[in-house]
Amino acid sequence: MTIQIPGVGNLPAALTTFVGRHGDLTEVRRRLGATRLLTLTGAGGVGKTRLALEVAAASAADAGDGVWLVDLSPVRDPASVAYATATALGVPDLGTRPVIDQLATFLMRRGPLIVLDSCEHLVDACAELAHRLLSASPGLRILTTSRQALGIYGEHVFAVPPLAPDDAVELLRDRATAVRPEFRITDGNRAQVLRLCDDLDRLPLAIELAASRLRTLTVGEALIRLEDRFGLLANGSRVARPHQRTLRGLIDWSHELCTPAERLLWRRLSVFADDFGLDAAEAVCAGDGIGRGEVLELLDRLVVQSVVLPCEREGLPRFRLLETIREYGRERLAESGEEQRTRRRHHAFYLALAERIADGWYGPGQLESLARMRAEYANLRAALDQGGGEPQATLALAAALRFHWCEGGFLGEGRRRLDGALAAAPEPTPARARGLWVAAWIAVLQGDHEAAYGWLDEAAELGERLSDRVVCAHVTSLRGTLALFGGQLQGAVSLLEEAVAAHKATDEEIGAVYALILLATAQSHLGDPRTTQTCREAVAVAEAHDERLVRAHAQWALGYDAWIRGDLKEAAVMIRTALENERGFTDYLRVALMLEQLAWVTAAGGEHPQAARLLGAARALWQDTDTLISTFGPHMAQQHAQCEEAAVRALGPAAYEELLAEGGHHRCPDDAIAFALCAEPDPEPTLTAAAPSPLTRREQEVAALVAGGMSNRQIASALGRSPRTVDGHVENILAKLDFGSRARIASWWTANQAATP
Repeated sequence: MTIQIPGVGNLPAALTTFVGRHGDLTEVRRRLGATRLLTLTGAGGVGKTRLALEVAAASAADAGDGVWLVDLSPVRDPASVAYATATALGVPDLGTRPVIDQLATFLMRRGPLIVLDSCEHLVDACAELAHRLLSASPGLRILTTSRQALGIYGEHVFAVPPLAPDDAVELLRDRATAVRPEFRITDGNRAQVLRLCDDLDRLPLAIELAASRLRTLTVGEALIRLEDRFGLLANGSRVARPHQRTLRGLIDWSHELCTPAERLLWRRLSVFADDFGLDAAEAVCAGDGIGRGEVLELLDRLVVQSVVLPCEREGLPRFRLLETIREYGRERLAESGEEQRTRRRHHAFYLALAERIADGWYGPGQLESLARMRAEYANLRAALDQGGGEPQATLALAAALRFHWCEGGFLGEGRRRLDGALAAAPEPTPARARGLWVAAWIAVLQGDHEAAYGWLDEAAELGERLSDRVVCAHVTSLRGTLALFGGQLQGAVSLLEEAVAAHKATDEEIGAVYALILLATAQSHLGDPRTTQTCREAVAVAEAHDERLVRAHAQWALGYDAWIRGDLKEAAVMIRTALENERGFTDYLRVALMLEQLAWVTAAGGEHPQAARLLGAARALWQDTDTLISTFGPHMAQQHAQCEEAAVRALGPAAYEELLAEGGHHRCPDDAIAFALCAEPDPEPTLTAAAPSPLTRREQEVAALVAGGMSNRQIASALGRSPRTVDGHVENILAKLDFGSRARIASWWTANQAATP
């Protein structure tokens, strides 16, 4: 989740101008200022969503914790409303409690404005959510759009009217000139334009669809064709035609004017639950009448006709259908007899995408992979719900999404999906074996050890039966993790050593890194002299794969080892480097652990005020995830208590609480990381800024790139040198500065770059 509170929110950028409705905008803003729950009602196509977005954007300055859009149009299961809201707000779903309770806890001390868009098909679930969240958060305001009110106490309703006549004419002019720049409204055609807009009931969506037809028709021609169609629909009675029939008739007409290939693509695109990428459209919609190379051209033609809208999500170019257009396409898809085949293609595409990301996880591109899965979340949910009609395929997809669940912050939903998929597919297949260990991994991260042991027992038996060495290695690693988190350190060392060997015997050598990191943690507590070597091996494997996230975990383990050994400077450098590598991943739990450890190091160095602030920043993350540090073992809770006691003794209870609260203002992982890295005194003053650099100009250039997080291979590519040459430069830098790790180079460069000639 790249978007999180606090922040400006997640409102999409408007792709078209907002025309008219100045009075409506002012009135809705006034009402929203006087109530905490306001619902915009009205017929489909009347412009509820666009008005809500304009109101939200205009209200952003008044919402200190941001303005957040929750698009519920792709949600079909009422149980998923809270999940969709948590996803949109960037709320981590990590505990075992219902996600609505986690949301309430997260918002308790915050005051955002949330827009719940398209609630009409989920009214009861939206009402329950709104009531629960408004009760928990005194500063929260909610703006909803729906064809009917939620019907709960405290709700105010604003019925969105059709456009005023002048606004309707201006909208038609604006949209028509976008497709036909020479279009003008003149004295000669103004009366026809007014009549056309009136015949369209001044519905914004209807006007936009009609405007796209003015690319090839005159206003008079469009008017004649629409009057003929509406005359048939209303049996000659203009007043008998409701707004919804007007819109349906216009969409029918738009559909008829499409070419057969355009109509075919329209109905197949309706299988997507939300927006989609070109690669998805090509994979799902091509074939049986549409060549793969034709998809982009057909998409462009549907964009011109306002059937498909271009958009962007997570920085990726996308396309989408408005819900009214999508519903129409789904009706046509069901009538065509190819609905099931299209849904199977949809599921197959997203299964292949998830498996490709899982197989390529260890290496560069992890942030991009998480962003892609977030962008596809509605479609992934739809694929899981539909399953292509095959329970084993659903289970395979749920297991393939393991990094989305475990690294993306969706543990609760991952647990729910895997529980259901495993129950529906009991056959002893490779997909079940993978699903079992992934379910166990999620349970371990949630602190549900009993469930984890149950899944692992079955996974071990099935892995042995199938001779699946990868499954068996993960089972052993997770059993070692459970032993560590349960305080059974000797047992953890034995299991994790076995897991390291098991992973190395498979094609997934990088899988050994997590086992090595946990092994080093257990060894540290036992005073094992092999700890440092274990940590260095983990870092080496991560760097060999150009791996950033696992490298951060390994650096954190090195910092932990250095702290246990009493090398506070080295410990601070390694933890700070690990925090730097965690930027952008929004990993609440690991960042909280790193902040805790940095606080312990800082307190051990006598900097108790800063230690208290760091503990406060960590506490905010623990609270937001409803997690206790004891989840990661009694030894961790004991060290936290010792640090806290030392800070209270040094500062006094009142000052300690004040500094704790100060640190708690940094409420999301990236904000907390920025605070920790900027506020912490530089712990490595080996060379002062005034001292001359012992490095050559080329070595300084390499050091700068090392500090930027590049691997030797990346540096070689950037400088146009061979990897062996860069290896030599790095070795020289380490020798000249008397450092033992790349992280020390990064810390030195940050402190001394001002002195670099």
